[in-house]
Amino acid sequence: MRKSCILMHISSIPSKYGIGKLGKNAYDFVDFLVKSGVKCWQILPLNPTSYGDSPYSSFSAYAGNPYFIDFDILKHQGLLSDEDYQCIEWEKSSGSIDYTMLYNNCFNVLKIAFSKYRKELSKNYDNFIKENAFWLDDYAMYMTLKSLNDGKPWCEWDKKYALRNTNSIKAIKTKFADEIEFYKFVQYKFYEQWFELKKYANDKGIEIIGDIPIYVAYDSADVWSKPELFRLNKDGSPIDVAGCPPDVFSPKGQLWGNPIYNWSVHKKNNYSWWVSRIQHASKIYDIVRIDHFRGFESYYTIPFGSKDAVVGKWCKGPDYELFQTLESKLGKLNIIAEDLGFITPEVQLLLDKTGFPGMKVIQFAFDNPQNQYLPHNYVSSNCIAYTGTHDNDTLKGWVYSQNKKTIKFCKKYLKVKKKKHLVDALIELTWSSVANICVAQIQDFLDVGSEGRMNTPSTLGDNWQFRTKKSDFTNELSEKIYALNEMYNRLELPIEQVEQDATTNDVVSTPINNALKELTDEISAVEVPKDILKNEVLKEDIPNE
Repeated sequence: MRKSCILMHISSIPSKYGIGKLGKNAYDFVDFLVKSGVKCWQILPLNPTSYGDSPYSSFSAYAGNPYFIDFDILKHQGLLSDEDYQCIEWEKSSGSIDYTMLYNNCFNVLKIAFSKYRKELSKNYDNFIKENAFWLDDYAMYMTLKSLNDGKPWCEWDKKYALRNTNSIKAIKTKFADEIEFYKFVQYKFYEQWFELKKYANDKGIEIIGDIPIYVAYDSADVWSKPELFRLNKDGSPIDVAGCPPDVFSPKGQLWGNPIYNWSVHKKNNYSWWVSRIQHASKIYDIVRIDHFRGFESYYTIPFGSKDAVVGKWCKGPDYELFQTLESKLGKLNIIAEDLGFITPEVQLLLDKTGFPGMKVIQFAFDNPQNQYLPHNYVSSNCIAYTGTHDNDTLKGWVYSQNKKTIKFCKKYLKVKKKKHLVDALIELTWSSVANICVAQIQDFLDVGSEGRMNTPSTLGDNWQFRTKKSDFTNELSEKIYALNEMYNRLELPIEQVEQDATTNDVVSTPINNALKELTDEISAVEVPKDILKNEVLKEDIPNE
């Protein structure tokens, strides 16, 4: 079934509280998607952000971002009053996100809500705690210890806490029980709001495409609580870390710094950690995009302490065995494989075995007619076509940053004469492809330049800040997107209507035929001038050439 999708993270939803929230404006965006004939909404990871503000480097692979919790909903629940949050300065500019201001203010407001909530008893809360204990207990303890250590990474804590001395951890549980409970409460409220929004979207026919990175952050509850699953020394320091080798775009490679999985231990445990992770992701999203999918076939390791990724080696990953295990435990997986970058025949074989759709990025296409990302070279509809990802420039930014040769080829391919028309033409090209799902960033529909770029890889600062305004989501834009979906058969009629059209043609055709007959009768009754019947027209009616 052909569908379209808009990529916009929760953080970019319009808000007067410094960052997008899971409240009314999020619901309004769902309505905008429905009105536009869009069937999928892709977001970035929902996890809390850490140093660098990236959702791909989080304190937890399971936790939700507290910044997204909607204060107005908490107010409606009687947990906040206007003065608790509406008089706080949340932003210096409505066009970007100030993560420092959020950090300094958000948790103070949530603690007010927590103090009021504790006076109540909630069966739903108790159930949430029990169902999520497998990750929530460790996360709440980790965040409490992190707070007690002024936000320092766990490797800089006192060894008895960093290495999880049993008696020391028990003492913290007793002494700081309220703090631990606060972090559990925050997660309860996040997921309460998230699942309400997701249900609203699903009920409206919108699927949520979520995103998970293949690796987790070193400074995370995941690594701290289960060090045996990663390649670490006895003192907790990494043996080696993740990254990408040098190429023409990055002469020194990319040093990500994530700890490497100890795949032999994962295999011995029948990949139980991955089963839990994918099960959780499949619960909070309808479709799961896995970043750096090629790392499951083989992955690049760099010795810990290296300044760049020049020195490193490729190691064999779990390959298809992991996904066989996942499907045996969880059933058929609805996964998108981010298969960009250095793709070997072995990686392609893994992709073919899983049957997961890969990605086609239009911005990578315009160097020669044989380029695999040009739509005429797509060999299957089992793929996802993107105008660009969160790591790419916006379409407008891309167009105005390319060399003359690329733009010349782009214009020729698209049959476009002026550069200013390329953005719309590139979106239309993506929509016209055979790909089952086509995706554009909201920035591309809003014709935003490079100032709206979400992320520039391997850089710190000025990333993850793009925001929208309520005024961006106009009826005109909705009509434009709907027309695009209609033109390229991406409206996805309800199956009941399709079956009715196919099997009970009379039900559909009878009222249409009646209307046509009435219209024909009306036309027949009109007296048409003889000069028009003779196909004669007045000279002044001919438009000037």
